[in-house]
Amino acid sequence: MSAPRVLISGVVLSQPMGGVRRHNAELLPRLARLARRAGGGVALLVGRAGLPFEPGDDLELVPCDVPAKPALVRAALESAALRRACAAAQTLGRPFGLVHTAHLPAPRGLSVPYTLTLHDLRHAGAGNVELSFARRMVGARIVARAVREARRVFTVSESVRTELCARFELGPERVCVVPNAADHFVPLAREARPGAPLVHVGHVEPRKNLELVLRALALDPRLPDFVAAGAPKRDEDRRLAELARELGVAHRVRFTGAFDERELARLYATAGAIVLPSKLEGFGIPALEAQRASAPLAIARIPALVEVAGTETPSFAPDDPADCAAALRAALACDPARLAAARTRAERFTWDHAAELWWRGLVEACAARDGRAADASHGS
Repeated sequence: MSAPRVLISGVVLSQPMGGVRRHNAELLPRLARLARRAGGGVALLVGRAGLPFEPGDDLELVPCDVPAKPALVRAALESAALRRACAAAQTLGRPFGLVHTAHLPAPRGLSVPYTLTLHDLRHAGAGNVELSFARRMVGARIVARAVREARRVFTVSESVRTELCARFELGPERVCVVPNAADHFVPLAREARPGAPLVHVGHVEPRKNLELVLRALALDPRLPDFVAAGAPKRDEDRRLAELARELGVAHRVRFTGAFDERELARLYATAGAIVLPSKLEGFGIPALEAQRASAPLAIARIPALVEVAGTETPSFAPDDPADCAAALRAALACDPARLAAARTRAERFTWDHAAELWWRGLVEACAARDGRAADASHGS
């Protein structure tokens, strides 16, 4: 079989920097390069807001007028745009063998099969403190239909793969792991001074569970100050600032808001320790970035973060402030040998390897007669 041409929906990729955008910004140019070398191709459906990263020379761009938000409008228009793009390619004699999407709801009415990337199961309500019971039920039905009809499903960690297969009764051969990486990140030499702050890198939103760090600060006055570096979602930064005042730790907490990516290396270099208290993650790229920077790290004890950062990383229950405080003290006391070992482990994750796994999975999905025909199980 000749290498396929794949159409990928990138309508939502105009979103602020986060795991999904990083995943695609790093992998799509690599994927397109692999496809070209194999005699196939990758095209990206680009929405109304455009593409906020460099696509590379091998990625074909297909513009459309579909907005990324609101989600209901996007969902209503996206399937039609994908159908038009497939029909145009067919007319030109360069048909697509597969459509890939990285968001929900999954497309409908396509003339070719589709594959799907799920970065986590938040839309199905798994650990998502932001969704009502009714929205969790609706989300679970949307995810169930999407994975049932997809030719293949890709996840970014073995943890998400395991949960997905168990919850939706999928055969493991139908789910491929394409892990994230952090070799995009070039660290600076460590220059943390005594009393350097604890730092969280990422969006400020309820699932990131930053409230736990504030409560740990209130319990332990010996801990250094806390800096939350990242764009807030809705009013979560204001809610946390009010909580910090109630707990008497407002003078020890700072919210930077969105920051330029060029500041990232400096954040890791000057942090006393990085803390990732999330209740829900599918991977956790900041964990790898911190380890590459030889920054002390403490993580919530949830499957994806433990998988990515390793069992040796100080961890804490995501609902226990005292446990969090103890893990932070352990992280701050980490010896250089453990930090060096963590860095070596993190450097085994590379975007080139992830792109190869993704391309292999797409080729197998195209070759399969249905979603259960070929073994597409890949490790990292």
